[in-house]
This record gives sequence, C-alpha cells and structure tokens, in this order.
Amino acid sequence: MSFKTGHVGLNVSDLDRSKEFYLKVFGFEVLGESDQAERRYAFLGLGGELLVTLWQQSEGRFATGLPGLHHLAFQVPDIETVRRAETVIREIGGTLHHDGVVPHREGASSGGVFFEDPDGIRLEIYAPSGADERPAPTEGGPTCGFF
Repeated sequence: MSFKTGHVGLNVSDLDRSKEFYLKVFGFEVLGESDQAERRYAFLGLGGELLVTLWQQSEGRFATGLPGLHHLAFQVPDIETVRRAETVIREIGGTLHHDGVVPHREGASSGGVFFEDPDGIRLEIYAPSGADERPAPTEGGPTCGFF
C-alpha cells in the first residue's frame, strides 16, 4: 500500500479574500466554486489538478497554539519560483516570516519562504536547492518547525 497527499481543504473566514490570495501567491486557477450563501467554496489547482479547497465556514484567525495543522508546504522546481512568490507576498502586504528566503537548516541548500494566509494559516513554498545564501534562522533545529 502507498499513500500520496491529494488535495488539502482549508476553512477560511472570507472566501473572496482567501481565493484572491491563493490565486496571486501560488498562481492557482479556479477549478470550481459555489456562491450559494450557506455553502461557499472554491476548488483551486494547476493544470486541472486539484490542490487546495477553500471552505467559507469559520470565523476569526487560525489558532497555532491548538493541536492541528502546523503548516502546509508546497515544493516548487527552483529557487527562482520561490523568489517570485516572495515578491508577490511582499507586494500584497502578506505576513512573511524570517524576512525572506532561508534554508531549511544550517548547511542545507533546500529552503524557501515561510508566510501566512489572510486567516493566519502558516504556509511554505520551498525548492530542493538554492536557498543557502543566508544563514538558517533557527540554530540547531529545522526552520519549518519554528515560525
């Protein structure tokens, strides 16, 4: 038996705001959506492949201090793609941790950007190499574990 992550479903407080964020930062396309008042959702993906579903059925901000999702990471082919995402996050005034592209740990070439969506859900976009221009922000531990 083998497992592969399919899509990830996220509860959001404002579907329109979240949809705009994910379309801009990730370059996703809308694969399907509903605008029924009590059943609002959007299916987002690339090339027809579903990656993220947004469900408007929450209030407030994501509570990182409670058990549940730590962060959601997306791998991209190269560090240039990560830097383009960083630029968009900065342009839209997103919450960016570690002030930009950083390695996953000291001495690692893999790494990326760590940020939050409009509801405070922690996200990461990373590449397998090219992130070793700056030191890791967390000494002795994985960067993705402490933001």
